Amino acid sequence: MSDIGQPPAGPPPAGPPPVPPTGPSPGTPSRTALPDSAAPRRNRPGWLTLPADPPGPFRRSFWRSPIRGPWLTSVLGLVLLVGVSVLFVTGLLSYAAYNPGLSPVNDTTPGKGLLGFFLFSWPTRPEWLYRVNQGVHVSLGLVLVPVLAAKLWSVLPRLFEWPPLRSPAHALERLSLFLLVGGAVFEFVTGIMNIQQWYVFPGSFYTLHFYGAWVFVAAFVTHAALKFPAVIRALRGRGLLRELRVSTARTRPEPPDAGLLVSPAPAAPTISRRGALAFAGAGSLVLLALSVGQSIGGPLRRTALLAPHGQAEGSRPGGGFQVNVTMAESGVTAGQTGASWRLALTRTGAAGASVTLTRAELLAMPQHTAHLSINCVEGWSTGDQEWTGVRLRDLARLVGADQPANVLVESLQHGGAFSRVELSAGQVMDPDSLLALRVNGADLSPDHGYPARVIVPASPGVHNTKWVASMTFTS
Repeated sequence: MSDIGQPPAGPPPAGPPPVPPTGPSPGTPSRTALPDSAAPRRNRPGWLTLPADPPGPFRRSFWRSPIRGPWLTSVLGLVLLVGVSVLFVTGLLSYAAYNPGLSPVNDTTPGKGLLGFFLFSWPTRPEWLYRVNQGVHVSLGLVLVPVLAAKLWSVLPRLFEWPPLRSPAHALERLSLFLLVGGAVFEFVTGIMNIQQWYVFPGSFYTLHFYGAWVFVAAFVTHAALKFPAVIRALRGRGLLRELRVSTARTRPEPPDAGLLVSPAPAAPTISRRGALAFAGAGSLVLLALSVGQSIGGPLRRTALLAPHGQAEGSRPGGGFQVNVTMAESGVTAGQTGASWRLALTRTGAAGASVTLTRAELLAMPQHTAHLSINCVEGWSTGDQEWTGVRLRDLARLVGADQPANVLVESLQHGGAFSRVELSAGQVMDPDSLLALRVNGADLSPDHGYPARVIVPASPGVHNTKWVASMTFTS
C-alpha cells in the first residue's frame, strides 16, 4: 500500500499498457486532466500567485499506490456508513439512559437545546438492555478503528488538493471535509481515552463527546448523501465479488478518468484490494477479541486487555468483581461509614416527612434479593451478582411517598461528577430496585459501597450510587 518508491527494474506487469486519454471523459471534471503544475491563475495579485510546481504531497504523482481509487474508498465507506449509524443510535440510547430530562443532576451539558432530545424515559426491563447497548457501542467503536484508518488512507490525495482553495464553494467543501475527518478522529480518540480513563483533555468527556458527535454526524450525513451516487457507480463498475477474486499479480489501477484518487504514475502493486480489505478486517477482529470480553464476561473477561480498569476487583468477601472508584479514591473515610452512619429519608412537598435509619434498622426491614449486573458507560459489565437489601419503593412508603415521581440519591462522596443522581418513578417502583446492604451472601465491601448502595436494573453504573447518605422522594 506504499505510495512512494521507484518503479520496479523488471518488466512491467502483464496486460495491455494504459492508453493516455485524448481528452476529458464525459462528466469528468476538467481538473483531472490538468498536469501537476497546472493551476488556474486568474489575474491573482502577486502575493497570491501559486508556485508552478505543487510541493510534495500536493503533487498528484506523489501518490503512487495502484489500488487507491473510487472502488476501495466506496467499499470502506459503506462499512463505515453502517457502523457509524449503529454507533450514533447506541450513543443516543446511552444518552437517554441517564434520563436527562429529570434534573440537571443527571445531565449538566450546557446549552444543549434541541440537541438534548430523547424519546422515552429509560426502562428497567429488559435488565440487560444497557449492558448490551454499551457493549455494542464501545466494542463496535474499537472494531471500526482499522476501517477508519484504511478509509483515511484511501482518500489522502483529496486532503492535499492543489490549489488548496480555488473558490468560495471549494472552500466550503474543504471545510466540510475538515469537519468530517476532524470529527471522526475526535470522537474515536476521545472514546478510546474514556475507555482507558485517561482524561487529559480539557473539560468534561461527557460534554465534549456529546457535541463532537453532533458535529461529526452532521458532516457525515452530508458527505454520505453527496457521495452515495458515486459509491453506487464505483461498485457497479467493478463489482464487489469480482474484485475480491483479483490477486496481487493481476491487480491494475482504475482508469485515469475515475477521479482524483487514481495515481497518474502508479507503482507496481504490492497488495491487492482484497488484501487491503483483509488487512483492515483482521485488525478489526483483533480489537474485537481484545475488548468484547469486558461486556460478555465469563472466561472471555481475561482477554479484555483493552479494558484494564475493568479487571480491578473490590475487596473481598462478597466483593470480588469490578469497581471503577474505590473508597480511598472517593475520599470517603471509615469513620463516615462506621457505627455513626445514618440514612436520611425525606419526602418533599407541603406535607413533608423525614425518617432516619441505622444500618441495623435497615437489615431488620423485609429483605429482597435480585441478580443484577453493574454496567458501565465504558462498556464493561460485572456480570450478575446476588444483591440483597430493601426495595426502594418500601423506603419511599416509609415517608408517605406511595407513588413517587422521582428520588434524589446523595452519596457520602463529595465533589465527584456522579455523587448524586435522580432516579425516575419507574426505577423507584421496579421490584428489583434496591438499597443493597449485602452482595453474594456477604456484607458490602468498602469499595462496593458499604454501608449501603443503590442497585437498579438496566441503569448506567454511575447511577448505582455507593455510600448512600440520603434519599429525597418527590411525590
